[in-house]
Amino acid sequence: MRTLPGLSFSLPASEYEAACAFLAQATPQGWEEDEIDGNVRFRVFFEEPALAMAAAEQVVLQWPEARIESLEVEERDWSEAWRQYFTPVDAGRFLVLPPWMRDKAPEGRTPIYIEPKMAFGTGHHATTALCLEAISELADAGHIRADQRFLDLGTGSGILGIALCTLGLTGLGVDIDPQAITCAQENVSLNDCDKLELSVGTVDAARGPFQIVVANILSGPLERMASDLAGLLASGGRLILSGILDTQAEAVRRAYTAQDLPEPELRSRGEWVCLRFAKPAN
Repeated sequence: MRTLPGLSFSLPASEYEAACAFLAQATPQGWEEDEIDGNVRFRVFFEEPALAMAAAEQVVLQWPEARIESLEVEERDWSEAWRQYFTPVDAGRFLVLPPWMRDKAPEGRTPIYIEPKMAFGTGHHATTALCLEAISELADAGHIRADQRFLDLGTGSGILGIALCTLGLTGLGVDIDPQAITCAQENVSLNDCDKLELSVGTVDAARGPFQIVVANILSGPLERMASDLAGLLASGGRLILSGILDTQAEAVRRAYTAQDLPEPELRSRGEWVCLRFAKPAN
């Protein structure tokens, strides 16, 4: 069996966003991450040794203090590996399941079927779970309804857009990564979801207004797109933002209240934050 080269490096949590931006460019396969003693450790594998070496050199240039280790792993059937370790994700009214657990969905819960991939969201990350819980709670309160239209920016696996479609909404999911859109389309088919349109692109691909906008990306892009996202939100609409570390939440909050949005509700899980804004009705 072929061996894949890789590297592991650890950085302070304050460098998380920059590291994710670097890795998103360096590898289409995605990466693993975990927290150790206040730092974030990243593990990533490549198809060729030269790619791993080039990535290691870039890490040293950008973060001289990073602790780097070389890795090797035998190439494997990742979908089969997921079968051993995947656990359902419970988030509000939603239960996220892989397709091989289709018969495990209990009555009274809304199942979302996601084919696990190395690089895209399955709901296990705190930011995705926070967004699913926000969608669930806003639906329970009557703020999300079947006659509404939504934007899912940075759709990834399509999980959030699919969740909104299960509630009867129609919307658009966009992502800058063509691989993500391919992954999302597979999950759309798994869920028999005909209300979610998918497109490669950025916020520029969206044509509002939208009653619901959800963006689970990184705090830097969220800050830069504050005017665009606030402008796409319909009167009385709801905006759900995540991918935000608790140390970054204040800057994101200021960027959006500067667009005449009122103070948001803040929910957190560990070091991750979700901000919920409600645009005043005209």
